[in-house]
Amino acid sequence: MDTSIRSTVGKSEQRIDTVEKATGRVRYVGDYAVPGMLYAKLVTSTEAHANIKAIDTTEAWKVPGVRAIVTGEVFPFHIGPILADRPPLAFEKVRYYGEPVAIVVADHEHQGKLAASLVKVEYEQLPVVNSVKQAFETGAPLVHTDSGQYMKIISDVYPVPGTNIGSHIKIRKGDFGTAWAACAETVTATYSFNLSDHAALETRSTRVEINPAGKVIVHSCTQSPFTIKKVLNQFFSIEVGNIMVHVPLVGGAFGGKGTIQLEPLAYLASKAVGGKMVKLQFEREEDMRTAPCHIGFDATIKLGVDKGGKLLAGQYTFLIDSGAYTDQAAGITRAAALDCTGPYDIPNVWCDSYCMYTNHPFATSFRGYGHPELTFAVERTMDQLARKLNMDPIQLRLLNCIKPGDTTPTQSVLTASNIGDVEKCMLRAKEIIEWDKGERIEVGTEIVRSKGISMIWKTSTTATNAQAGAVLIFEADGTVNVNCAAIELGQGTKTILGQIAAETLKMGMDKIHVTMEVNTQYDPHQWRTVASSTTFLAGQAVLAAAKDAITQLKKTAAIVLQCAEEDLDVGGGRVYLKPDPSHGVDFKDIALGYTFPNGHAIGGQVVGVGKHIQRHLTPMDKETGFGKPGPWWSVGAQAVEVEWNERDYTYKIVKAVTVLDGGTIINPMTATQQMRGGMYMGLSFASTESFIFNEQGVMQNPDLRNYQLLRFGEQPAEYLVDFIETPSADGPYGARGIGEYGVIGMAAALANSLSVAAQVELNELPLIPEFIWRTKKEGGK
Repeated sequence: MDTSIRSTVGKSEQRIDTVEKATGRVRYVGDYAVPGMLYAKLVTSTEAHANIKAIDTTEAWKVPGVRAIVTGEVFPFHIGPILADRPPLAFEKVRYYGEPVAIVVADHEHQGKLAASLVKVEYEQLPVVNSVKQAFETGAPLVHTDSGQYMKIISDVYPVPGTNIGSHIKIRKGDFGTAWAACAETVTATYSFNLSDHAALETRSTRVEINPAGKVIVHSCTQSPFTIKKVLNQFFSIEVGNIMVHVPLVGGAFGGKGTIQLEPLAYLASKAVGGKMVKLQFEREEDMRTAPCHIGFDATIKLGVDKGGKLLAGQYTFLIDSGAYTDQAAGITRAAALDCTGPYDIPNVWCDSYCMYTNHPFATSFRGYGHPELTFAVERTMDQLARKLNMDPIQLRLLNCIKPGDTTPTQSVLTASNIGDVEKCMLRAKEIIEWDKGERIEVGTEIVRSKGISMIWKTSTTATNAQAGAVLIFEADGTVNVNCAAIELGQGTKTILGQIAAETLKMGMDKIHVTMEVNTQYDPHQWRTVASSTTFLAGQAVLAAAKDAITQLKKTAAIVLQCAEEDLDVGGGRVYLKPDPSHGVDFKDIALGYTFPNGHAIGGQVVGVGKHIQRHLTPMDKETGFGKPGPWWSVGAQAVEVEWNERDYTYKIVKAVTVLDGGTIINPMTATQQMRGGMYMGLSFASTESFIFNEQGVMQNPDLRNYQLLRFGEQPAEYLVDFIETPSADGPYGARGIGEYGVIGMAAALANSLSVAAQVELNELPLIPEFIWRTKKEGGK
């Protein structure tokens, strides 16, 4: 056990991007303009499902300043991160309202917008698949008639030809049928909610140019710069070394910028105008209507217990609305399956997770990657099971919570290092929410106070070879530049990496300079900034780079000080003798090598290089799901207290609680802010957010006036956050990822609290007063 005293790790250091952001000095992708830059605007589909009969660009070409009009015939091929099923520009048919059909490139944005409005597209309407239930029915219209022919980019995707199933993931653990027959009590429940938006402050935007040497230069607000390189290489046959991706600070993403959409379009636009720089930036309505969104979800869950309430069997059927294309929804389908039980020890598990094509906008990663959705269903079922057993909901959870020595649904063996302590989290959340004062309290003639609780877990579902690199470059004054390709999305990653470097080098944070922007030409490869994996992957890389730098510092200092390297240590910007710290040499005197009085020099610049790659992860078996999908599971408990009005069915969120075991918490304040932001986000999509589609599959609320986010004043009166720290043996200084966890259990906890308040089972989102009223009026059926 590491008992060393730490100076930076575990301390609430100020975020290194605070001043720039607070003073408005940060420049995002959309803020840049250069002379000669052209502007691209999209022509998008006005139908949700239709054959394209003709595209007439005659009137559009008459607009002054129009330089090019690109249609799908220019690139009639499919791309995709998991299954290549999506054309960058629709050709032959459109599959969702708002799908890009053509690109207009013009001298000025207003010219491009006018010309795009004049492009006429003739459609032949096709039957619309407007829900996952409809998509799953035998004989439903097919969104894709040739899904079995699409190229697989990764192996763990299983489309079912002749259906709307884009991928089918199975989990088979134990003997569910026998166990189910032996259960003393069972419960079955169904759940549903529609697609929604990421609502990041910055809309998606990119700039692309092809210089005279053939280099493709991309500027993008992306979470995945190296994925852009991969896609442009894989599908457009551009050499990887000829693709340079620049990423400044990103104005929020929440998974929505982890996929690739605009970059191929901007590349095609630039190519059409001889390689000139072309900027493509979504307006808010386009960002909501055309860009990838948050999945929709339908679930049926069956749980069975013995006489004492111990879980024996669980069956889980997930229908995930991926929209028109699988994109990252195919990965979410897998992620939901592998953690389908929630943090509970269930020996017999049967799960079918389906990625379903519909004629909705295609879905991609959203903070939590399928876990807020499955947790909503699992935790609502646990509450209903507790009521059926006449047990306290927390008692039922503690009886069944997963522990070291248990196995996951994919039969990975858990240890104290890779699972943490969910029981401690629950007990602490119980204390903070003051559960023992009453789950439901009538505080007036019309007001009810109620509490809901939820356990949470999630593994970091990365590629089995996900990796990160880091380079630490010493300056002449002994300060250090940290370079890596982790993206700063607002989550504080760069500050955390700076703290890891400072702690390892035993320097102050004021001596560490972390490069905020990313340039793939000089930053080492990083898988992606997703999956709560960045502190783990990039943190380990920075740790390794710092250790490499220390080795170089000691090597040079040993010559200067005429001693053995093992006699030396570092600290306070110096390399010194362990027995006599007063005898040493400053970093600044050896950072660029050491020069002796006679002019002879040794060493050279200190450049620490580090890397880290995932170890011992495996793909899942197609038929059983057996495998090790992630390096660890972070666990926790969340709770919500509401005041519900029995007369008009409105409610106020009084408290939101998160207790998380994230291993060592490197920066308690930024970690707390992560949890608070996540709780707000989870409560917003649980209480108010949803896309609304008419019968023709046309989105009715693609703007922030009609798309309801949780507004200022509607947030919880109190956010209460605490951490349990069970260090991870594999994480930097014992840290596990925490970025997504504030979101995961909020929908479940809110629905549980309101179900208790209204005394009716609320199994759909969003939890608007009208829905609660209607459900109660119908008797909960």
